[in-house]
Amino acid sequence: MWRDRARYWFDSTMSRGTPALIGWLGLASALLVLTTSGLLLALAPSDAKGHGGWHGVLWMSLLRTLDPGTMGGDQGGLFFLALMLTVTLGGIFIVSSFIGVLTTGLENKITVLRKGRSRIVEQDHTVVLGWSEQIFTVVSELAQANQTTRRSCVAILADRDKVEMEDAIRARVPELGKTQVVCRTGNPLRPADLDLVALRSARSVMVLPPDTDDADIQVIKVLLSLGSRAAEADGPHVVAAVADSANLPAARLAGGPRAQLIGADDLAVRLIVNAHRQSGLSAVCADLLAFAGNEFYLKAEPTLSGSTFGAAVHAYELGVPVGLRHGDDSIELNPAGDFPINDGDELIVLAEDDTMIRLTQTPPRVVEQAIAPRPDRPPAPTRTLMIGWNKRAPQILELLDAFAYAGSVLRIASPEPIAAQFGDYANLAVSTTLCEPTNRAHLEALDVTGYQHLIVLAADDLGVQEADARTLVTLLHLRDLAHALEVPYSIVSEINDDANREIAEVTRADDFVVSDKLISLLLTQLTENRHLAAVFEDLFNPTGAEIYLKPATDYLRPGTEATFATIAEAARRLGETAIGYRVHDEFYRPPAYGVVLNPPKNTPLTLSAHDRVVVLAED
Repeated sequence: MWRDRARYWFDSTMSRGTPALIGWLGLASALLVLTTSGLLLALAPSDAKGHGGWHGVLWMSLLRTLDPGTMGGDQGGLFFLALMLTVTLGGIFIVSSFIGVLTTGLENKITVLRKGRSRIVEQDHTVVLGWSEQIFTVVSELAQANQTTRRSCVAILADRDKVEMEDAIRARVPELGKTQVVCRTGNPLRPADLDLVALRSARSVMVLPPDTDDADIQVIKVLLSLGSRAAEADGPHVVAAVADSANLPAARLAGGPRAQLIGADDLAVRLIVNAHRQSGLSAVCADLLAFAGNEFYLKAEPTLSGSTFGAAVHAYELGVPVGLRHGDDSIELNPAGDFPINDGDELIVLAEDDTMIRLTQTPPRVVEQAIAPRPDRPPAPTRTLMIGWNKRAPQILELLDAFAYAGSVLRIASPEPIAAQFGDYANLAVSTTLCEPTNRAHLEALDVTGYQHLIVLAADDLGVQEADARTLVTLLHLRDLAHALEVPYSIVSEINDDANREIAEVTRADDFVVSDKLISLLLTQLTENRHLAAVFEDLFNPTGAEIYLKPATDYLRPGTEATFATIAEAARRLGETAIGYRVHDEFYRPPAYGVVLNPPKNTPLTLSAHDRVVVLAED
C-alpha cells in the first residue's frame, strides 16, 4: 500500500512540469555527490586528506558531475579512482537529463508566449477587441495620434494566432513610431480572456466589428461580455460600431452608459447624400478624422471669457474655432457671432496639433474689397440618377427627399426589379428602370445627359473585391460618356476597400465614399477623446451644423487676392464658419484631393470661380 502511495506522490510531482523535473534532478545530483563524498571519507581517508579533506572531496565530486573531463588528471588509490569514475558516469546521465529538461522547458515556455496567453501589465493603454481589415487603419491612426507622447501601447485581443496578427501588422503598418502593439490570443466573449489585456487599467476600449454577416450580433455580444467593466465610473470608455441602425438601441443597452455607439450605415448614407450635392465631402471628412491631418481639439481659453464667438474667429494665429463645449457637456457648433463665451466654456478648435494652437498678437488682415456681396441663389429642383441598389438605398431615398426641393427627380437604375414603393416622398418624384451597370449600351440608354448628379452604389450581395471591380467598370463607362457628350454631371460612388480607391482615380469620379475607413477613423478619434462624440454627432446629423463645400464666389470676388482671414470674415457675416477650401485643379490628386483645411490666416490667397470654400453651416 505504501508503495502505491509513494508512486502516486511521485507521479503527481512529476506531472507538475519542468520545475518538478529540475527539482528531482537536483536532488539526485546532491545525493550522488554526498554519497560519493561520504564513501570516500569513510573508506579512503588518506586519499580524501590528500585532496583537501571533506570540503575538497565534496567540491571535486560536484565538478565531476558537471564536467566529465575533470577526472582526466585524477591521481590516487584504486578505490578513489573508482568513486570518481562512478560520480562522473552518474553526472553524465543526470546532467544530460538536466539539459534536456531545461531545453524542453524553454521550448514549451516560448511556445506558450507565442500563443499570446500571458497577461500584460500596462496603464492608460488602448484595447482593441476583435480583428478585421479595419485594424490596420486603427493601429496606423493610433500610432499617428501618439507621436508626441513618450510611450503608448495598443493591446489587441482577438481569436487569432498571436504571431499571425503581429506579422500582419508589421507588414501593413511598418511605421509605428513610439507606439507598442501587443497582441493576445483570446475570445473577447470570455471574461478570463479580457483580463489578458488589463482591461481595468485601460484608457479606452474599441470593439471592432468582424468581417462576417452577423457582425452586429457579435459586437453586441462583446459589449455584453464587458459587463460591469464598462459600467464602472472610473473604468475605460467603450466605442463600437454597428452596421444596422435598428440594432443601435440593443447595442446601447448592452454597452451601458460609458459606451459610445456609431451607426455605420447611417454615417455612410449621410455622406453619400451630402456628397452627391457637393463633391469632395468624403475627402474633407477623411482629413478631419485622420490624425495625420487636422482634427478637433477642446481648448480652454480664459482670456476669451466674456467675449463673443465672433471675436474668437480671428483670435487665433493657428487654429480655427468652430464651436463651444459647455460645462454640462453640451456643444454648440457654428454659433452666432454674438454668442457669448462664458467661464468654464471650452472652444472647439480645428488644428493640426494641440501644441500648435496659439492666440494671435495682432488681428489678421481682412481685405474688405475682396469680400463678395451676399449670394442670392433661389432654390431649384434637381435631377439625380442612382445606379444600383443595396440595403442602404431606402435610407438614401428618405434623406434625398429631406434635402431636395419640390419638383426634384430621382431615377433608379438597378439590375433587378425593386419591390419597394416610392409614392410617399414629398419632394422627390421617383422612377425605376432595369439596367446592368457594367453594360455600356444599358448606360447609354439611360440618357445620362439629363441628370445633374449621379450616385453609384456598391452591390452588397457580392464580395468586396468583386463589387468594387463592377463599380470601377461602371465609373469608367460613365466618365467616358461625360467626356464624349461634354456633360458636366457629378459622380459620387461607394467603394468598399480603400485600397481600391487609388485604382479608381482613373475614373475621375468627383467623390468616393469609403464608409469602412471613415468608421475606423471615427472610432479612433473617439478612443482618444470621448468628448468629441457630440461634435461628430452634430456634424453628421442632418438637423445640426453640417459641412458644406460652397462656391468660392459666395465669399470672394473671383480672381481677387485676399487671405483666409478674409474668407473667415465673409463666412461669419453669412452666419457660417469657414474651415478651409478646395482647389478645383487638384480635385483628382491624392492624397488631399485639393482640400486645404486650417490654412494660415495671413498668407495671400486667390480662388477661382470653380474653387470651393469648406464651411460649417445650418443650411
